Amino acid sequence: MSQEYENQIIKPVDLDREMRKSYIAYAMSVIVGRALPDVRDGLKPVHRRILYAMYEDNLTVDKPFRKSATTVGNVLGHYHPHGDASVYDAMVRMAQPFSLRYPLIDGHGNFGSIDGDPPAAYRYTEARMAKIANVMLADIKKETVDFVPNFDEERREPVVLPSRIPNLLVNGSSGIAVGMATNIPPHNLGEVIDGVCYVIDHPEADLDDLCAIIKGPDFPTGGIVMGRAGIRAAYATGRGKIKVRARCEIEDMPGSSGRERIIVTEIPYMVNKARLVESIANQVRDKRIEGISDVRDESSREGLRIVIECKRDANAQVVLNQLYNYTQLQDTCSMNHLALVPIPHAGPDKVQPKVLSLREIIDWYISFQKDVVARRTQFDLNRAGARAHILEGLKVATDQDNIDRIIAIIRASRSEAEAKENLCKEPFWIDQIALLGIVDGSEHFEFHLDDAQAQAIIDMRLGRLSGLEQEKLNEEYREIEGKIASFREILSSDYNVLEVVKAELREIRAQYADERRTEITAAADDIDIEDLIEEQDSTYTLTHAGYIKRMPTSAYRAQRRGGRGVNAMATREEDFVRSIFNASTHDNILFFSNLGKVYKLKGYQIPEAGRAAKGQNIINLLEIEPGEKITAMFPIREFTDDKYMVFVTKYGTIKRVVLSDLQNIRKVGLRALSLAEGDLLVDVRLTEGHENILIATHQGRAITFDETEVRAMGRQAAGVRGIRLAEGDYVVGAARARKGAQVLSVTENGYGKRTPVEDFSIHHRGGGGILLHGLTDKTGLVAGIAVVDPENDIMMITDDGVIIRTPVEDIRQCGRNSQGVIVMRTGEDVKVISIARTDKEEEDEEAETPAES
Repeated sequence: MSQEYENQIIKPVDLDREMRKSYIAYAMSVIVGRALPDVRDGLKPVHRRILYAMYEDNLTVDKPFRKSATTVGNVLGHYHPHGDASVYDAMVRMAQPFSLRYPLIDGHGNFGSIDGDPPAAYRYTEARMAKIANVMLADIKKETVDFVPNFDEERREPVVLPSRIPNLLVNGSSGIAVGMATNIPPHNLGEVIDGVCYVIDHPEADLDDLCAIIKGPDFPTGGIVMGRAGIRAAYATGRGKIKVRARCEIEDMPGSSGRERIIVTEIPYMVNKARLVESIANQVRDKRIEGISDVRDESSREGLRIVIECKRDANAQVVLNQLYNYTQLQDTCSMNHLALVPIPHAGPDKVQPKVLSLREIIDWYISFQKDVVARRTQFDLNRAGARAHILEGLKVATDQDNIDRIIAIIRASRSEAEAKENLCKEPFWIDQIALLGIVDGSEHFEFHLDDAQAQAIIDMRLGRLSGLEQEKLNEEYREIEGKIASFREILSSDYNVLEVVKAELREIRAQYADERRTEITAAADDIDIEDLIEEQDSTYTLTHAGYIKRMPTSAYRAQRRGGRGVNAMATREEDFVRSIFNASTHDNILFFSNLGKVYKLKGYQIPEAGRAAKGQNIINLLEIEPGEKITAMFPIREFTDDKYMVFVTKYGTIKRVVLSDLQNIRKVGLRALSLAEGDLLVDVRLTEGHENILIATHQGRAITFDETEVRAMGRQAAGVRGIRLAEGDYVVGAARARKGAQVLSVTENGYGKRTPVEDFSIHHRGGGGILLHGLTDKTGLVAGIAVVDPENDIMMITDDGVIIRTPVEDIRQCGRNSQGVIVMRTGEDVKVISIARTDKEEEDEEAETPAES
């Protein structure tokens, strides 16, 4: 039972809302206060506080080392109210030359090793700032960055460091926050500074320009980056993956003829060397890698060296490839450029996480350095102006006409305060008065001292009244005048400020830049995926239920007319194959839906399946909408302006679109034509722009006309009438009526024939057409047509999934009125639903005999 107190107030709180509010607050605290670096200085709060605490303790590179415990204690007590382990671990990493490309802390003692050995306790080690860390904090006392109160508001700490080097790219960063993570690899200082300077000089610079300067990550442990595709993706989008390989050489073993060994001198970034050697030994023990007789770690102060000895009969290159495949001699490095960026007009310490491209990181850094230089210059200008003001007062005091009066005023005053007051009241006359310039002394000017000038005069030693000291005052004043003019010139334009940024970056480059350690080579990642996939002719089938698959065309052997065929694919009872064609695996396969949209896949993106497999549902490959079905597929090799796509719909509508209009097809599809209610897309044809189009109907009518009678239309257009249909009739197919070819028509009951294209006279579009096929109850209605040549084969498919391939030359050539001959024997209640033309296949011995049913 809860205890009650007088005047207590109990407020009911929604638990779900309170948990959400508290968790969001915690998440933002971790994101902003611990895990992610700032885009301006590339540091997380703990790293920034370590460097600033060492700077306050004057632990610069020219000072003696001091116990790490001192720095850890100062950071904890003044700025970072967390555990000592977090501070010391961060401090250790900043001192490790195998972790940071340019270490910011100079460590003395055991700071760990690349083998994963832990550092000594902070009571044993010593540290100070590294030389390059000086440029991270340069001019911090000149109001170049904003300061905020620390956790107990007893001190103030910088929001960011001035960071005169682009540290986020140079040293990279990694961290895991709540719901997000960052992993920015290190880069070469010289390349990054060159890239920054190039962007300053060429604001329009694009990704290609930057990639030519900043080659890619430059890891402290060296290694070889395999391919540039992942680097380019990360630089363009902020996310990418790269493969990093160890640097290995194959050499003959001394004193052993015929044997080879592999020498590893560099390993991928952040790979534990001891575990790598152990992993190799385990792979050999488990017989996953064959051909290795011994593995030794011969690393020393001279550098890393792992020796892998191969057996006498082993191929060292094959062994090395297995090592790349099964061990961390080849490792994948994810690049995720997530950093904190300032929120405009929200305060100096208000930031938000954002994934950044390479150009965005550089732009943020340039903007920050522009602000740092401008604020530093303004600070120097103010200080120089204040000194010039004091010097003007001293020049008045040392003037021969005023010096006696000033001494008399001071002697007559009873106190220093009264002397200042009297000096400020008294006017003085001077021939040379310089308010940032020397005035011609042709006449006297009245001059009044202010409080600061009067105080400077009172504090002045009598020795300053000598002629030599007066000359020194004039010389200092002229020097100050020059500085003020220079500062004002810098602040007069953004161009001048950026020129200073660029000049100082180049000075830093000359002092600290070194050669690239990581090599970047071409690899399979840079090769178009099509170059890795063998191009082959395939047969593509699509079922009524939307199952699609790809099969090598050779899977169907040619059979004589009247054969029973082989199964094309396994289908459910209520499903049947509705579309089939032949195309290369490198072709673009366009998919046209019943909603008039077009989608695109590469041929190899369609899964290959066995002859009897049903394939994969098209909804797993295309982002189609609910209720949308694919009604037609069509292969396209290239998108050009001199070719056209001709669409024919079930209700006889025809439309022509320039092929290049369909080039940029998004993943979610593109609208190709607008369909009337109930209409469906039946066929799509690729034309040269001056061909005859033949449209055939289910009831055996056909019309041929010049395609130029259909003007090219936009993607949203509905099209025009191609053929006038009788009641109940609909279009079953369309084709290009090529001269010298034959129109092959096949009926539902398996009757087919060839008719010369010339038998179909040219008419205007929109007519009722002429007879295509003599139809009876025995033949059934027309199932499909194709324009063929004698060297073609024809593939027919039934609604129960049976397919047959027959040479066209085996099918009789007849007139338009003929019923044709049996080209496929169908079972009871089985109908032919689609046909497709394919290239002729050479017959083998097996093709001489009927196929098994």
